[in-house]
Amino acid sequence: MAHRVAVFVRPGLLPIELGIVHRLFGQATSAAGSPLYDVRTCVLEPGATRTDADFTVVVEHGPELLAWADTVVVLSSDKDYGPQSGGGLPRHLAGAFARIRPGARIASICTGVFLLAAAGLLDGRRATTHWQSAADLSALYPAIEVDPNVLYTDEGDVLTSAGVAAGIDLCLHMIRCDHGAAVANEVARGTVVAPHREGGQAQFIPRPVPEPRLSSTAAARSWALAHLDRPLTLRELASCESMSVRTFTRRFREESGLSPLRWLTWQRIGRARQLLEETELAVDRVAEAAGFGTAASLRRHFQAVLGVSPAAYRRTFRGE
Repeated sequence: MAHRVAVFVRPGLLPIELGIVHRLFGQATSAAGSPLYDVRTCVLEPGATRTDADFTVVVEHGPELLAWADTVVVLSSDKDYGPQSGGGLPRHLAGAFARIRPGARIASICTGVFLLAAAGLLDGRRATTHWQSAADLSALYPAIEVDPNVLYTDEGDVLTSAGVAAGIDLCLHMIRCDHGAAVANEVARGTVVAPHREGGQAQFIPRPVPEPRLSSTAAARSWALAHLDRPLTLRELASCESMSVRTFTRRFREESGLSPLRWLTWQRIGRARQLLEETELAVDRVAEAAGFGTAASLRRHFQAVLGVSPAAYRRTFRGE
């Protein structure tokens, strides 16, 4: 019998997320051509349901479908992006979640994770969401180990994914776990997506380092940015502000939230990302221009911080 998947949506749903789940699970077939999944959509109140676009979708099934499902996928809603209470589920949602049978697998896409968190399903577990919402999730639900860098997490019976398109990665992962790599790869080929993406969300975060709020070390930062291609020492940076190394280091950390050397690494990675995206410079030349010295050093730092190689990053954001 086909594995039963219930997609739980709410008003303000993102149509692309709904399409991802139906398309990917719907493409999975056995060697004999039989569907491996039976995918249906449900909502609290069946009927026309508002999307975040300028149209509605008609959902025939109500929350009773949740009791039928082997896997429940909770999608995000545009309401998730507003302030969150951080409390438990509202009564109407709690009643719906109570219908999910014991042993069913539960997954979320993007900010749908806030419902799983409010239901207490993620306490003491690792989870992710869109990197823009990760700080809110962590602050509102401190019992959750929030990882903003990965595309998805798998805690066995509870899975979460990052923003929107990471739902593709999550669905392929579940198909791979259920039926093996061959089936998942065939679904990926049929949908014209990569069966496995390298790295995580870190490579998509435009500015992972907070802007300094004060300015007593601004001159040093400005000078460093103009000389990223050369080795820089703490003594040189401190001299730009006529400070001792100790005082400069303390002030710098207060203003940027990072040590000077950690800040330099982030700036060099940022410069390398820009060059990989916007130029055709060879990787070793990018490494020199960004101050990493060698291609090997650049690869090591990229892998540690972004989870991908410079070549893979360039393919993602520039193409072959």
